[in-house]
Amino acid sequence: MARTPILHYFDGRGRMESIRWLLAAAGVEFEEKFLKTREDLEKLRKDGSLMFQQVPMVEIDGMKLVQTRAILNYIATKYNLYGKDVKERALIDMYSEGVADLNEIVLYYPYLPRGDKDGSLTQIKDKSRNRYFPAFEKVLKSHGQDYLVGNRLSKADIHLTELLYRTEELDPSVLANFPLLKALRTRVSNLPTVKKFLQPGSQRKPLEDKKCLESVKKIFS
Repeated sequence: MARTPILHYFDGRGRMESIRWLLAAAGVEFEEKFLKTREDLEKLRKDGSLMFQQVPMVEIDGMKLVQTRAILNYIATKYNLYGKDVKERALIDMYSEGVADLNEIVLYYPYLPRGDKDGSLTQIKDKSRNRYFPAFEKVLKSHGQDYLVGNRLSKADIHLTELLYRTEELDPSVLANFPLLKALRTRVSNLPTVKKFLQPGSQRKPLEDKKCLESVKKIFS
């Protein structure tokens, strides 16, 4: 029997959250070992678990994988969330990279000094409404299918759905003019594995609170 994947990160969203979403969507149970102190991180570094001295790190199938996109691509390939051929994979990668571009801004929003948050939120709203969401809405409209690529669920749909939830937390009206994105979010959210992950008490992490931010400072400062 395959060992349950073990996720090494702090007890918050950060770069691990997309990995949690993808594993959950694939119906894969996983364990988490949270870093609570600087010493926890140093221990992983000293025992050779972190190839580039940084987390996230996932123990899976006898490997200690680092680098977020490498981890996501492995999971997507293993659980058939990466298209049926090289052309579909190229589209999935392209859409996933677009999600990652915007998510990079959203990701760091909770960690910004209070004085920088207004400017960052303005940037998030502008790029969501005027660049990224119109592009994804156009893709869905162009083929009229349920999902972004090949009319079957892929990692691109999971990543995009996660991003939609994140941006709506910051701006509840952000999807007002994007009916197909709203429909995609609902469709993915109603998948049994994702629906379970969205329930209270799951391993999905909330928007970072003060306690989480203090923990991150202790680990990475």
